[in-house]
Amino acid sequence: MQTLPPTTTAKMKIDWSKVDQPEIVFQRFPSRRSQVYGTKGIVASSQPLATEAGLEILRKGGNAADAAVATSAALNVTEPSCCGIGGDAFCLFYDAKTKTVKALNGSGHSPAKLTIDHVRQQGAPATTSPSPTSTPGTLTIADVLAPAIRLAEEGVPVSEIHSYSYQRSESLLKSASPNGDEMLLNGRAPLPGQIITLTNLGKTLRAVAENGKDGFYKGRVAEAIVELIQSRGGVMELEDLAKHETTFVEPIKYTFNGEVTVYECPPNGQGITALLALGILDHIQEQGKIGSLLEMEHNSAEYLHVLIEALRLAFADSQYYVTDPDMAHIPIAELLSKEYLASRARLFDPTKTNPEVIHGNPVNSSDTVYFSVSDQWGNACSFIQSNYAGFGTGAVPKGCGFTLQNRGSNFNLTPGHPNALQGGKRPYHTIIPDGAARDALFLSYGVMGGFMQPQGHVQVLLNVLRAHTAQAALDAPRFCISAGSPDSQSARTGAPGDVNSEVYIEEGIPDAVLDALRAIGPRRAPREGMQRGMLGRGQIIQRLVDPSGRTVWAAGSDPRADGHAAPQI
Repeated sequence: MQTLPPTTTAKMKIDWSKVDQPEIVFQRFPSRRSQVYGTKGIVASSQPLATEAGLEILRKGGNAADAAVATSAALNVTEPSCCGIGGDAFCLFYDAKTKTVKALNGSGHSPAKLTIDHVRQQGAPATTSPSPTSTPGTLTIADVLAPAIRLAEEGVPVSEIHSYSYQRSESLLKSASPNGDEMLLNGRAPLPGQIITLTNLGKTLRAVAENGKDGFYKGRVAEAIVELIQSRGGVMELEDLAKHETTFVEPIKYTFNGEVTVYECPPNGQGITALLALGILDHIQEQGKIGSLLEMEHNSAEYLHVLIEALRLAFADSQYYVTDPDMAHIPIAELLSKEYLASRARLFDPTKTNPEVIHGNPVNSSDTVYFSVSDQWGNACSFIQSNYAGFGTGAVPKGCGFTLQNRGSNFNLTPGHPNALQGGKRPYHTIIPDGAARDALFLSYGVMGGFMQPQGHVQVLLNVLRAHTAQAALDAPRFCISAGSPDSQSARTGAPGDVNSEVYIEEGIPDAVLDALRAIGPRRAPREGMQRGMLGRGQIIQRLVDPSGRTVWAAGSDPRADGHAAPQI
């Protein structure tokens, strides 16, 4: 092959201003991915550079928690349209030594002075206003921030799907605050392959590296956050940031089919939705309304119908009861009791959609990123973080290089509702990591994407239990019950549990199945191309045992995202 002389090569530059905006076609040529194996550790994320950041820490002797923080920080640089230090995070950590699962809640509280009346005076809690911004909850460890700082300061090429998200949010970034250019490339959303440098984000990460938590929740960064929010009518104060604490909490769990125990973070997250759905599915089988779920034809109309109906029932409960447990009692034990789950299962009709899906009473009657990391000692970290709606509010604190989330828009504005907005309260949270165990760790996995997440948890888990490989479990077409935020005024429509909710079916499921589903329940719509993003983007690490007794990690990465899984050597 003929090569160009160095002098000629140096002069070859693309004039990006003259390049037409490309049409980004999602999966024009669907790729085939094999399952990834390793014996030491694996990182599976939605961005290759973030995966490499986690591997760098594993190679230096860090454990799964260390590598998770490094991956998290790198994702802030490589995929700021979905997550960032201005957002929130949750994780589940499997400790191989004790064979226990620990949970961390990194979500923030609403400003102490925020009230329903204040929000109503500003209008509905629009996702781009300052009111939905709760205290950002992401914490980092200084020793593992170096890869992310390097990426922010040296620049990263923007990937295809992330560029698509950037282009959709360009006007938001420009209008949400005077500082939007900090997140843009010469005032524009970067195109695929263009390098974007986030210098101010690098400064923010250095402040955290040097000063720990105080580098973010106090000083220059905190002052910039408060100044921006107050300038737009918000009521957040420096004290709201200074008193934030990330908390370790006890996971909630449910043993499905008598064989696998599924772990979720407790409320204020919506992980209980997946556990409720699995419990309802168990009892639908016990009541003889269907045969063995795992023996049904995969993604047949009968199979999809029972999953859809179980999840509608689960959402009806979780969207009513999930709130900040420090502010209201949540009847978790009662919701997951055999008696209550059986009562909900009795509402299932195998021949039609249930027209009366509302929350039960267990007390009286019976744009997000997810990644997974494992290490050579057998530990695993299931980690998720988000700004909520893409870039969140789109508002950039001056000189900080990140956007503020809009998670507070998930509060309910009806006084007396369990999830009603209140000062100092954590809102209903959609982001949920997942983990499963048999005698020891079985899966560290998750599916990102708003209210799709518990739906993805259930579908992907069942795929694995049907003997799909980790990669095939993610590749398989999925459904998504349309999701509305639980911040309804009084009558909410279009949310996952509502009778009027639409069910989106991903391309790859036969038209005959879609027609059969329409016959038993209307409002079934196909999704293809870039629209497939609403079906979520997942990562899986599965623990296998070689005949010699050694642990083998098997991993898959969702083809609906830009990333991959890679093993440590």
